[in-house]
Amino acid sequence: MKKIVINKCFGGFGYSDEAQKKYGLPEYDFHCERDNPNLIKAVEEMGQDVNSRFSELKIVEIPDDVEWGIDEYDGLESVAEVHRTWE
Repeated sequence: MKKIVINKCFGGFGYSDEAQKKYGLPEYDFHCERDNPNLIKAVEEMGQDVNSRFSELKIVEIPDDVEWGIDEYDGLESVAEVHRTWE
């Protein structure tokens, strides 16, 4: 199973300055890969202290062979399987 970090509240993805420094995460948190092992470790080890002021981070597990992306509405996120779209 693959672990992915998402935000589960309105406001937007982000993590605390403490998490950024302690786990070597990018300073601009929206550039962080959601399956980054250091990000996953931060969420697992820090609990609520990993969150920024406007986030509630959660780990979602999906099958390894799924091509995935993040769906977002006003900061509230979910993991979705990538599919084809035509316009």
